[in-house]
Amino acid sequence: MNPPPNITDPLVLFMPSGKRGRFPIGTPILDAARQLGVYVESVCGGRATCGRCQIEVQEGNFAKHKIVSSLEHISPKGPKEERYERVRGLPEGRRLSCSATVQGDLVVDVPQDTVINAQVVRKAASDRVIERNPAIQLCYVEVEEPDMHKPLGDLDRLRLALEKEWGWKNLLIAPHLVPQLQGILRKGNWAVTAAIHRDAGASRPFIVALWPGLKNEAYGIACDIGSTTIAMHLVSLLSGRVAASSGTSNPQIRFGEDLMSRVSYVMMNPDGREAMTKAVREAVNGLIGKVCEEGNANRDDILDCVFVANPIMHHLFLGIDPTELGQAPFALAVSSALQYWAHDIDIEVNRGARLYTLPCIAGHVGADAAGATLSEGPYRQDKMMLLVDVGTNAEIVLGNRNRVVAASSPTGPAFEGAEISGGQRAAPGAIERVRIDPETLEPKFRVIGVDKWSDEPDFEEAVGAVGVTGICGSAIIEVVAEMYLSGIISEDGVIDGELSARSPRIFQDGRTYSYLLRDGEPRLVITQRDVRAIQLAKAALYAGVKLLMEKQGVDHVDMIRFAGAFGSFIDPKYAMVLGLIPDCDLAEVKAVGNASGTGAMMALLNRDHRREIEDAVHRIEKIETALEPHFQQIFIDAMALPNKVDPFPNLALAVNLPPRQANSEEKTASGEAAPRRRSREERAARRERG
Repeated sequence: MNPPPNITDPLVLFMPSGKRGRFPIGTPILDAARQLGVYVESVCGGRATCGRCQIEVQEGNFAKHKIVSSLEHISPKGPKEERYERVRGLPEGRRLSCSATVQGDLVVDVPQDTVINAQVVRKAASDRVIERNPAIQLCYVEVEEPDMHKPLGDLDRLRLALEKEWGWKNLLIAPHLVPQLQGILRKGNWAVTAAIHRDAGASRPFIVALWPGLKNEAYGIACDIGSTTIAMHLVSLLSGRVAASSGTSNPQIRFGEDLMSRVSYVMMNPDGREAMTKAVREAVNGLIGKVCEEGNANRDDILDCVFVANPIMHHLFLGIDPTELGQAPFALAVSSALQYWAHDIDIEVNRGARLYTLPCIAGHVGADAAGATLSEGPYRQDKMMLLVDVGTNAEIVLGNRNRVVAASSPTGPAFEGAEISGGQRAAPGAIERVRIDPETLEPKFRVIGVDKWSDEPDFEEAVGAVGVTGICGSAIIEVVAEMYLSGIISEDGVIDGELSARSPRIFQDGRTYSYLLRDGEPRLVITQRDVRAIQLAKAALYAGVKLLMEKQGVDHVDMIRFAGAFGSFIDPKYAMVLGLIPDCDLAEVKAVGNASGTGAMMALLNRDHRREIEDAVHRIEKIETALEPHFQQIFIDAMALPNKVDPFPNLALAVNLPPRQANSEEKTASGEAAPRRRSREERAARRERG
């Protein structure tokens, strides 16, 4: 057994998992990772021969975590590591965690390319049929050969041919093509294919690429840069076919899990903005290589790019300092749609490729929310639609064709497994579904990568390949909701210690009680602190929704759409039991996947959609929740499960909700709870429970 950590021992934080612990000086970093349950692969038994345990040390002042990390806080390379580097080579900045030891406080990044059991980035492409009207058009023309009697330059004759055969007038040309033009024309024997970019954001149409002879394929990319993950689709601009889709973790996680901690990193480190901009652009370029390989395409064939992101990711990707977004009044450097030459911001595609970013709605409601709004179109509906993208910062849009309002809520990283004991991001081995028997209080669960439930025969054999490693976001919602439905926690979120007499799974844990979800290695426990973290996150989201409902003057919504990868794996029933979303007919609560990415694809394949969302964003009313005088009271009421004051009649028809506790207005003078008239749904549920 390892001795308990000393408060003076160095603090080691592993990213992107967010797990941390104190370890004596001299502890191998691989040992520290294993003690914390951080997956770092090693197949050579720590002999520094396989090279699979590579890590990177991040330097800087990480204010949120109270860590100053430095390369001086890791041991110098020893003989084994030097031998490996000499024989096999190590990428710049990488160390072998089996050989490197802790010498001081460290922030350690586990590179995703070394992790076989990497996070599951679940952002698939939509199968929606999108009418094509892309900003790129391929035009094949035959150009007149030079004539001594007609002293026009080759470019001018190309322009004349494009005007005569395709109707293009006043064409500009990308500067890098001018020196190449004559060679391309002669190589094609005066027949060439020109790629023309035409969009309202450009003053005139541009020739952005030129090939000898006939060219019959061109691609675009639609990319959603999230604070946690980056998702990308490679799309044929001629057919609309999605050639490949892929995703990866956002490497900026090593600078901070949530958006504000990344802003803080920029403020406290002189090169912080440049480091994060470089990291995200490198990740985007890596994804481009991956989708090109999977889609059997060349980077040089990518001629148009559309990006969506939340405001801070948007600014960092474009190289803009996000500091102003970290403090009131949360001013965006730019909110309108933007157009760039992709090459100018280091995107490794055709040098003439254009790049378009959707507009941002508000300081914390970004281009990703605009993409989801374009995809789902609340402004095209008669019914009142609630669109929610649950992430470290939840973005909320509510409305119909008459009026649309939007806001954001700082839910934090709890729903993604951070700040939860045993929590982790979605990856093979993570628990993703939980059920608790209300009589025995015994749980059963299912993990990512295994079809069987934990109480089924052969589960242990089936789970052997991936193991059970932690609890991901969808399971965190389900386990807290199930604990409420089975009576383990009260409406106010307090774990009932009296139930320890009924089940050993409920046990005293310091001054509070905890629930044992899984006994074994690792031992997974839901603590009172975990429940509180989920309550705080869900209350922030619900309070934002409630304020938007008040602005719309409605007491219910007709339909709810969960956007984002996380939303795709939330069970609507449990989200409503938790009080994450307001009451609604469960049949009208649906996950719409990566709606932001779908919106980006719509803007990529049809430039009319760009004008549509630019106009829609101009009309969306932005609500700043922090300025609303009664936000605090709504937030306090929303801490209860599902809510202290709001009714959930639709939910009560589908679930046997525990009886609601009497609130302060329902207390008698003696302090006892006054009898309250139960609703028809509550009476029916009571009869069903016997």
